[in-house]
Amino acid sequence: MTNTRYEEGLMVPGEVVHIHREGHVLVMTFRREHKRNAVNRALADALDAALNLLDDDPDLYAGVLTGGVECFCAGSDLSSQGDYVTPRGGEYGIIRRRRRKPLIASVEGVALGGGMEIALACDLVVAATNARFGLPEVVRGVLPTCGALFRALRLLPANIARELVLGGEPMPADRAYTLGLVNQLAPPGGALELAVAMAQRIARNAPLSVQASLAAMNDFLACGDQAGWDATAKAMGAIRGSRDLKKEFSPFLRSARRSGQATEGCVAAVRATRVIEHKARKDGPDAIPAVRKYGPFQKSQQFHDPRTQRHRIA
Repeated sequence: MTNTRYEEGLMVPGEVVHIHREGHVLVMTFRREHKRNAVNRALADALDAALNLLDDDPDLYAGVLTGGVECFCAGSDLSSQGDYVTPRGGEYGIIRRRRRKPLIASVEGVALGGGMEIALACDLVVAATNARFGLPEVVRGVLPTCGALFRALRLLPANIARELVLGGEPMPADRAYTLGLVNQLAPPGGALELAVAMAQRIARNAPLSVQASLAAMNDFLACGDQAGWDATAKAMGAIRGSRDLKKEFSPFLRSARRSGQATEGCVAAVRATRVIEHKARKDGPDAIPAVRKYGPFQKSQQFHDPRTQRHRIA
């Protein structure tokens, strides 16, 4: 799939999300392997369109999201500068989406930062034994902003969620399975086959019963979402413009620029801090919107422009 154009069952040159059907199951595959499936505008739009198809097509009962056999997703693409929010799905086209049909994450390799937050936004997780899940944002002076600060607390014991967020070290798949984050383990290269089998097993059940049950459970879990988003925004506000953030990112940014390989978040986080400080000096603190949308690692500011009804980057 390129942008929002569907090419089911075909490998299209330049596509960023490939989709194909396995009966009543829609399989969606990230196709930015050279960027470790980092999310940019094109990938967010393509994933948004694929998930719209899953929700809206009455002949589809479940979905599987995979990054292939090398890497699930490493988070945000710096070149997007935070431009990966969609009207229906929020960040990455999935993070704030209200889905009606079960979605299974098939994880091989790493699911880091925003990649893990994508997995947390799914209903079930199948992982290869060599997979790793991590939230390394604190290592670079930022924090998870696409739901992990409260969704990790739902799926893991509180002290383990704190360890994952505060330590910044990835968690191996076998431990994630033991703790209940992962539903099933597969040998390396076998996660997709197992995930599709799970989806097909769900699809054999009465579809309306499955959808109503999923909606009831997810609606209950989502009752605390607004408080979670508010807490996340408050946490980001506490570090915005901080000396720790600048101290951590400045040498990292210089090194990344010299090498031409900026790691996720460093450029956007520094830009965001400068944007906020400039607006506060120019227009006063009231000019800064109370709620902002951030991508994981990337902290570019996105403001809703009522004139165009689109999110734009400041």
